Amino acid sequence: MIRPARPAPRPRKPSAKNRPPAPLYRLRVELLGVVPPVWRSLLVAGDATLGWLHAALQVATGWTNSHLHRFGTASGDFSDPSFELECGDEGRVRLMEVAPVVGAELAYEYDMGDGWLHRVTVESIAGPQGPIARDAECADGARACPPEDCGGPGGYEDLLEAIADPGHEEHDSMLEWLGRGFDPEAFDRVHVDACLKLLPWPRVTVGQLARVLQKRDGA
Repeated sequence: MIRPARPAPRPRKPSAKNRPPAPLYRLRVELLGVVPPVWRSLLVAGDATLGWLHAALQVATGWTNSHLHRFGTASGDFSDPSFELECGDEGRVRLMEVAPVVGAELAYEYDMGDGWLHRVTVESIAGPQGPIARDAECADGARACPPEDCGGPGGYEDLLEAIADPGHEEHDSMLEWLGRGFDPEAFDRVHVDACLKLLPWPRVTVGQLARVLQKRDGA
């Protein structure tokens, strides 16, 4: 679970000249509280900042970056400093600094109201084999991201029950709220992977991320 937010110490970073080559991380990202699970497998350079990882997670999972977020790590909590959450700056800490070994876990919380909590697990770390690609790759995954603002895992379960049963009292209203068809089993790995390649390195602005998300969603 996400611990209460607390300030995180600013990690000391080696200079770019002395920084060792970045390893390649394979991450499993699973949305907790949803059955069957919604998950993604991502390949990410170990020197990606948590701010950049946030952008990659938004693209890969299916969210729209419409709410606050934060990371929970063994080194403290990190987020966008503009949120004023009393967390460390996610743009100043790298993945390999807070998850240095296989099996390390991060908590990624999105939308504190609905409480979408993701477990990010380091499945493998490969030493650099030549230049590391400065983008994320979606290697695998399953199932669609829940709709935004549907009420967290419990609300999502109720929504699925309502749209699956034409006799449900909220069937029509839920379909109208969705505005278009929704298939909870849908996931297009190739499309998601292509959109991940559009994220600038090493930083992604809110506007840049918005444009990638719009392309992902066909807007």
